[in-house]
Order: sequence, then structure tokens, then C-alpha cells
Amino acid sequence: MKRSKSNRGWVAAAVGLAVVGVAGCGAANTSANGASHSSAASPGAASASSSSVLTVAPNVTGTFSDNFNPFSTNSMPGTLGNIYETLFYFDNTTGKQFNLLGTSFHFSNGGKILTVSLRKNAVWTDGVPFTAQDVVFTFEDLKKYPDADTNGVWQQLKSVQADGKYTVVFQFAQPNIPFAEQYVLGGTYIVPAHQWKSLGDPAKAKITHLNAIGTGPFKLSSFTTQDYQFTANPRYYGGAPEVKTLNYPAFASNSSADLALASGQIQYAGINIPNVEKTFVAADPAHNHYLFPPNEPVELYPNLHNSLLAMLPVREAISLAIDRDALSKIGETGYEKPAVPTSLVLPPQSSWLDPSLPASDRAFAVNDAKAVQILQKAGFRKDQNGIFALHGKELSFNLLTVSGWSDWDEDALLIKQQLAKVGIAVNVQEEQFSAYYSAIDPGPGQTPHYDLAISWTNVGPTPYTTYYDMLDSHGSFNLEGYRNAQVDQWFNEFSSTTDSRVQHQVMYRIERLVASQLPVIPLLDGALWYEYNDRHFTGFPTANNLWINPAPYTYQAAAIIMDHLKPVK
Repeated sequence: MKRSKSNRGWVAAAVGLAVVGVAGCGAANTSANGASHSSAASPGAASASSSSVLTVAPNVTGTFSDNFNPFSTNSMPGTLGNIYETLFYFDNTTGKQFNLLGTSFHFSNGGKILTVSLRKNAVWTDGVPFTAQDVVFTFEDLKKYPDADTNGVWQQLKSVQADGKYTVVFQFAQPNIPFAEQYVLGGTYIVPAHQWKSLGDPAKAKITHLNAIGTGPFKLSSFTTQDYQFTANPRYYGGAPEVKTLNYPAFASNSSADLALASGQIQYAGINIPNVEKTFVAADPAHNHYLFPPNEPVELYPNLHNSLLAMLPVREAISLAIDRDALSKIGETGYEKPAVPTSLVLPPQSSWLDPSLPASDRAFAVNDAKAVQILQKAGFRKDQNGIFALHGKELSFNLLTVSGWSDWDEDALLIKQQLAKVGIAVNVQEEQFSAYYSAIDPGPGQTPHYDLAISWTNVGPTPYTTYYDMLDSHGSFNLEGYRNAQVDQWFNEFSSTTDSRVQHQVMYRIERLVASQLPVIPLLDGALWYEYNDRHFTGFPTANNLWINPAPYTYQAAAIIMDHLKPVK
């Protein structure tokens, strides 16, 4: 499965996507705390296969924690989308706009003013009407407590004001239309002012299944560390969903989730299943379906606070030694293609590729001899351990991945073996998702504590989202700590115009920098993992009707899907 953080994950919270394998699965706000448990699915999963219950497995997280805070980095799957909603959802797969708490918007004053009309029939699950004051409060709370502003909206905003009960006016310091759409409109989850005004720092608020009040199509009905459930929200402005119960069971590993999926215990999942045709589709060819299209680049993030990894020759040597074909065929069982040096996902983003890009920046090639030569030229020499070192510092790094995300774990082991051939030592460090995520993204102003890490990227309607989040000094997924004032200026140029020609020229400059400077090291074109069983419900996105991003870890999209499903008559 995959994860996306943006929106953080999709924000927001993630825009959002994910990997898991479950390779990487889910969004940034999707993880769970707790130790791993038996590989058997929870009892709730086995009993929840019926025409009234939809069992969902967005990712593999072990046991659950009772955390449904949309501003927390380890809230439970379904917090975003099922309970809390954004104003709009902009789908990266189809380019469609879905109106949620907002019904329309327009820019004025050269893109510095954004006016949003709100839905007039939305109600919080406790019966209190939703108004513009809830939107203003949410954004003002993020301003008051910057640690909760994980998308950096107040680095762009000047003010947020209500104009009556159902209109909100956002003023920006500078025009930034893609940011405004992606993160203000589509990446900030709105909370009820009447509840949250007394909770203090929203990132630290304790929101359990007992006090999660939202506007979304579902509301929480039960919780244990092994299973939790939602029921249809009778107050939902779109009408109560026809799926009456959503069941989210815990799984400790891909294998246990795979078995539950193949046996029909799970109807909606985002899992990387080896040999999916044999192990899943063949179990019920009439009802078991899957789709794994390329979705986002999977990167090897170097922590640039590490003085050795901050050296370009070291990153070049690492990249040259990695056999991405092996990662694709062995680690990802052929489901994910090797990445390209620009980090563009091809063919979906082919229209953005610089046509004059040199051949060396269009594809990776393994070259151990050149990797060694680059290190030697930079002054590195092998020490008594056979490891390249400079001034007594060895090229020896921990490589962080998520325990139980089997494809990434295999990728990490392959990378360890490949780098050993060129005198770079790697120790694979597998952590539960919550510990992993805290290491790579400890919060605004805090330094990540890892050496190398395999992780996803955020995606949006254009490559701007991926590049901005990953490379801008204020990017919400700049895990590596890259800083370049010139690149920041390029992003400003892109975001201040709607001229496609100008935007493409800016993107070409960024592509060349990414390919030549390797601020991150592309590995694979991460797949969008999606399996479903339509025995009891219809309306899922299909290969012939891919009407929305189908991954269950793209949480706002998943909530829209589950709201649209119909029971089989």
C-alpha cells in the first residue's frame, strides 16, 4: 500500500498518498502506535463480510491507538474524509474537483484574494450547524499554534475572514494559486469551533472515538485496539450513505491482510499483493479486482543534515550503485517501474518532461566503477573495514523503512547489498510506522533523526506539488532538509502565473536540478495500490471508469467512494 502525506496525505493533514506493501501504505496521518500482534486478522474482520458492512484495509499498522485528531501525525485511517472534511477535494488521478464543505470559489486581485462560498446545509454530527466561523476558527487556530500548521498555510496567508455565515475570504501575501487550491482548499480539514476552542494546541488535542465531531459521511461507533467501526452519518448533507457500517480491522503484516482479502473478509484495500492474479483474483474471479497504476515517485531520502550525505559525490555514488531494475523485479514483484532521474512519473507526467533533457538525465544506469571513481576523486579511501571514509568518517548509514511493509523491507535489503559492492555500509532499520514517521518528520522546526529513508512523495494535478513539497524551503514534505533560494524563487515564478508556457519552462529548470544535484535519490514509480470485492457493493472505480483516485489511503477520495457505494440488490 502507499502513503501520501500531503494533504498531509492527502494531506493534510495526505495530499497526500501512500505505499504499503504493503509497501508503503496510507497517508502521513494514517499510522498507528502499538506493538505488532499475531498475524491473524481481528475477529471483527471475519464477522464483517455482509451486504451491510464494508471492511476496509487502507494499510498494515499493527494495533490501533484511540486517536482521531485530524492534526495529529498518527491519527487513525478514516479520521480524514470519513469524519473531517476539507472545503474541496482536487483529484490527482482524474483532475476533477469535488465540492465538499465549499460549493464554489474564485480568485481576485491578481490571485491574492480567494473567496469561497460554503455549503448551507452542513451540520456537525452533534447537531450544531456548520458556518464560516468554523472555517475561520480552524485557520486561526493553525496560526496560533504553528506546530499544527503542517502544510505551512500561514507562510502564504495574510488573513482569513468571514463574510456573513457562508462566505470566507482568504488573503495571500503573494499569489500562489496551486498552493491555495492544494493546501488551503483541499488540504486543511475543518473542525468545529464550538468544540475545539477550548482544546488548546490542535496538534496535541485528545480526540478519541468518543468525542470526534465531524461533517463527513460517517461517524465513529466503536473502537478497540484490534478493530474500529464507523456508521453512516444520518445528518450528512449529501444524505446518509447506503453503506451502513465501515469496519477497519488491524493486521500485523502483509501476509495476514492478503489472506483476509483473498478470502473475501476485506472488500476494499490498498495492499501490495505478490502474484495478485493467482493469490487474489483467482480466489473469486467474478468479484475480486485490482488496479495498480503508477502514481508517485518513491525516493531514497538522504538526511542533508548529515555532513557526508550533504556531499554530492556521496549521493552520486549511492545512486550509481543502486540497481533499480532489481528493486522493481524483486522488491516490487514487477508492479513498480524504476524511477527516472527527474522524479517525474511517466507516462502520466510526460507532458511536463523537458524535451531537451540530455539522455543521462532520462534514465538511471548502474555503474559501480564510476561510483568508486567519484568517491576516490572526492578524497575518500577505504579503511580497514573495507568502507570508504574521509577524515575518519565512514560512509556507514542506517536505512530506515517500515516494519511489515514487505516490499520496502526487501528494497532496503537489496540496497544494502548493492551499496556494499562500492564500499558503502548500510544497516537496515525497520520500525513500526509511528516510530518511522516520527523519525522522518518530527514536526515543524525539528530536525529529522535518520540517515537514509525510503519514503513516498506527495502528488497533485501537476509536478509542482511533488517538487514544492519536497524541495522548497517551506515544503511540507522536505524530509531531507534541502534549502536553495534559487529553487524557492522558481516555485514563486510557477505559482504566480497561469501561463502554461511559463510554468513548463520553470519546471524544466527544476527537473535538471533534480537530475543533476540529487537532493533526493529516486528509486521507483510507486504504484497506487487498490483492490476491491464487488460481491456486496457496487460503484467502485474501475479500470474502465476510473472516476476518482481509488486508493483507500487517499482518505478524502476514499470517503467520497464509500459514500457513493450501493449495496447489491
